[in-house]
Amino acid sequence: MKFNKLLKFTAVGLASISILAACGGNEEGTSTASNSDQESGEVKKIKVAYAIGTKPISYQDENGEAAGYDVDAMRLVDEKLEDYEFEFIGTTDDDLLIGVEQGKYDVGIKNVWYTDERAKKYIFPKEFLGLSSTGLALKKENENIKNLSDFASANLELAPIAANNAQYTIVAEYNEANPDNQVKLVAGDEFNVDQVQWVNEGRADGAIYLEAQYNAQILDENGPYHNLIDEVIYNEFIVIKTWPLFNKEQQEFADAYDKAMAEIKQTDELNKLMEKHYGRDLFEVLETVER
Repeated sequence: MKFNKLLKFTAVGLASISILAACGGNEEGTSTASNSDQESGEVKKIKVAYAIGTKPISYQDENGEAAGYDVDAMRLVDEKLEDYEFEFIGTTDDDLLIGVEQGKYDVGIKNVWYTDERAKKYIFPKEFLGLSSTGLALKKENENIKNLSDFASANLELAPIAANNAQYTIVAEYNEANPDNQVKLVAGDEFNVDQVQWVNEGRADGAIYLEAQYNAQILDENGPYHNLIDEVIYNEFIVIKTWPLFNKEQQEFADAYDKAMAEIKQTDELNKLMEKHYGRDLFEVLETVER
């Protein structure tokens, strides 16, 4: 707990003791005063769900602690908000989405992209959280495929994507805009398909992939697929804004987040986090980001 928040708790406690003494044995008066102090001074606990399997975006480190760009960006927000205290809870992609929608969690972070369908279920704040380099994971022999148009023209097959995954929406939007040159799009049953293995084994010609995950899983010498560094390549075709998802009942908290994030963006703190976790400052290409 931050020191100033601890001071706030102490102040509230002392005020409550004084009120109890003043009210004597009046049970009704004691209850009313105590509740009033609690409403005006208590730090609000916020449950922040984060996906544990998307290093370096959000994950659990070797000590089981929350880590990653999204987590650290939300920690900056927490430091700004004196009336709130964040509890980071690691979970799966599906539980995060369902949990935030149903109120199990107040907010969720997992490299979330905006979709109209999600906007019906969650509050999207005004201030985005980060940026995501998105591209195609391909076999080395297909490195000439630079974007979805190239992929479709070559009549290649994409690894399945869960229909509730925003990556599915990206491809669906492309297909809608390009009816004469569509990517073969198959909806998978699971949110996360082992895309690297699908591509490497030839079960698919390519997969929608994140640069951050490619760097962590393949380029990093400790990555689980580092042995495929000469077999699978990554070609970026879009940079997308990412967002925290707020439960529909958390508009006041979302407004507080917006104020804090707007202040943070006046500094270079997010730029430093990008460099730390992604090895690249994606804010440098913000003017070209269309989504």
